[in-house]
Amino acid sequence: MEGNEEISASSPVPLAPAIKKEFPEVQEFARLLPTFLDDKTLLRYASDDQNKSFYETKGFLADSTFFNLFTYHFVQGNPAKALLEPNSIVLNEEIARKFFGKEPAINKMVHVSSNTAGDLDFKVTGVFRPATEPSHIDARFFMSLNSGRWGEYMRRTTDMASNNMFFSYLLMKSQSDVTQFNSKLPAFVEKYMKADLVAAGFSKKQFIQPVADLHLYTKAQANVTPNGSVIYLYILVSIAFFTLLIACINFMNLATSRSVKRAAEVGVRKVLGAEKSALIRQFLGEALLHAFIAFVLAIVMVKILIPFFSTISGRQLSFDFSKQWPLITGFLLLAFLAGLISGSYPAFYLSSFQPIKVLKGKFSNSLGVVSLRKVLVVFQFTISIALIIASVVIGKQMNYIMTKNLGFTEKQQIVIPLRGDNARSIYQNLKNEVKKNPMVLSAGGSYYYPGIFNPSDMNFYQEGKTVKEAYNLKMNYVDVDFLQTLDIKTVAGRLFSEKFPADTNRRLIINEEATRKFGFKPAEAIGKPLFFDWKGETMRYEIVGVVKDFHFESLQQSIKPFAFQLTPTPEYSYLIVHSNTSEVKKLLSSINTAWEKLNPNEPFEYSFLDQDFQKNYEAQQRLSGMVGYFTIIAIVICCLGLFGLASFSAEQRTKEIGIRKVLGSTVIGIVGLLSKDFMKLVLISNLMALPIAWYVMHKWLQEFAYRTTLDWWLFVIAGITAFTIALATVSYQAVKAGISNPVRSLRTE
Repeated sequence: MEGNEEISASSPVPLAPAIKKEFPEVQEFARLLPTFLDDKTLLRYASDDQNKSFYETKGFLADSTFFNLFTYHFVQGNPAKALLEPNSIVLNEEIARKFFGKEPAINKMVHVSSNTAGDLDFKVTGVFRPATEPSHIDARFFMSLNSGRWGEYMRRTTDMASNNMFFSYLLMKSQSDVTQFNSKLPAFVEKYMKADLVAAGFSKKQFIQPVADLHLYTKAQANVTPNGSVIYLYILVSIAFFTLLIACINFMNLATSRSVKRAAEVGVRKVLGAEKSALIRQFLGEALLHAFIAFVLAIVMVKILIPFFSTISGRQLSFDFSKQWPLITGFLLLAFLAGLISGSYPAFYLSSFQPIKVLKGKFSNSLGVVSLRKVLVVFQFTISIALIIASVVIGKQMNYIMTKNLGFTEKQQIVIPLRGDNARSIYQNLKNEVKKNPMVLSAGGSYYYPGIFNPSDMNFYQEGKTVKEAYNLKMNYVDVDFLQTLDIKTVAGRLFSEKFPADTNRRLIINEEATRKFGFKPAEAIGKPLFFDWKGETMRYEIVGVVKDFHFESLQQSIKPFAFQLTPTPEYSYLIVHSNTSEVKKLLSSINTAWEKLNPNEPFEYSFLDQDFQKNYEAQQRLSGMVGYFTIIAIVICCLGLFGLASFSAEQRTKEIGIRKVLGSTVIGIVGLLSKDFMKLVLISNLMALPIAWYVMHKWLQEFAYRTTLDWWLFVIAGITAFTIALATVSYQAVKAGISNPVRSLRTE
């Protein structure tokens, strides 16, 4: 559309049946429709002795064939027949237990109030046990798609261009080739869709993709659940790998630096007939033993810390030996590999000593060994400094998106979902009651609000043009007070008002981005007509106002053309209440009282708009937390290695330090002498880490349409931090050596 290609996971309702009819490779199909108009769905159960109602999330409408394509563990009912009848519902075990306790749920009636599904009674035909493994279909309940308005919609709809709301799954016959099948779809589009697409003013390409690829390896937007990021996985795996590598480097450095302690042992063993291969096996065996002990301790620590890991990752993680033994076996092999890598160089180095030299006390670290040790220290700190920079940049970006002006007032906004016919029918009375409260500035209703999924859009074109030159505008349907409640500012024209009753007659308020798309200035837009074609009819709309651009999606998305339309009937999904008090609990109690008076059969539910908007950044916030923790771990490991090397360096130079002190050297001079070599290495690490970190963070920030800057001072802070940590680590040993009594170190000379 508009010359741009957008990849979407959803499709129109007639698509899957037509594909099955056209292609013998397709064995079965199933369509899935999320309750996309609801962030919460109201489920109610009434019996002679109890009346229970709960707001639930993650609900779907599905074809009767759905459980033939996807396996769910049913504890009640038959999956093959569970969704055959209209108005049937399948619950997960947790919901069933909340409603019915230990009683069987089958054939019980549950009333569903949903803006997507409608207000209907559903019969429970199945109960499934929640899966322990994650799924891109993260569902808590399924309703029959052949119910109410959607059943009627499926039966009468043939249009394959618009209303792309359904997720269509195909069960392919064995030996079907995805690439070959995709090559047949252009002809299918030409045959079945061309007329509808021409009328709609855009084109389509259809393709299929394996379900296993959907979470991490699809470019399709607006999937069943938000796509995962394979980039984030690569980042975390890379951090874990480099952290392990830092530990291996520590082992190699300390083993070679302290080789003088074992030189005599090697000499004696060789004199007594030990072969080089036997010594290599011995030293490798010691390294592997260390790695195995570390593996056992790691398993224990993970078992203890799994709840903490679950919290920072935002995922329910499990660690079950009986189910995850292949994974644990893989980690055992990883431990073996780490032991082999970290022990290989020390083993070959130690086993190469010449017995005559070492037994005469002529052992010394070769220049090559010292140089390698320095290279490894530089490598360690390069990784650590890069992690520090990444942690600082991610934190700065998180602060940026948390504090950026969104173009509307998000603070002190209370969101009240309206589910069911009764909740919507009391809207005006509830709004009037709320507005009487002196703690309320304003209140307004809408279909959607900023930060949540908005599926509504329309293709508008200007006078004198055709639908082929239309621009896509996101739509929201509001009452007269909604824009004032969010404090969205006008640039030209006016907002909706009760003073203009004709505003319900296809009047529009658009944002600045929409005026740019249509090629006129905001002031010029007022009074201009826009046209929309639908099923052979052309409808005329008029622009009465232009508002400043605002973020109705996360800052990862650029601001798109947007329009508001006034609805003639108050069938809103949400009531937004703008409070002007710090006593929010008191206000909520007052609203709850008004709700219970007008709608006693439904529970009062609310959320805060600013918190709802920030939910869009949960993945980035988790990444920020995990990178921060990993950075601390990597720095600690680096410092442990540096501490050991500094200790060894001070020990080797004990007599030198004693002589220098006798000749008048100060403690500060000794500290500088021992520290400067390590500080040079940290400086080199900084120079290497900066371009690497800049490149990686620059790529990561490209995921955001609105992002912070990579300022030079971020890199300076990271460098100074690493330098300070390294200096503090080395200084302890340096000061300890500097204040030691020279008489002790020189008395044997």
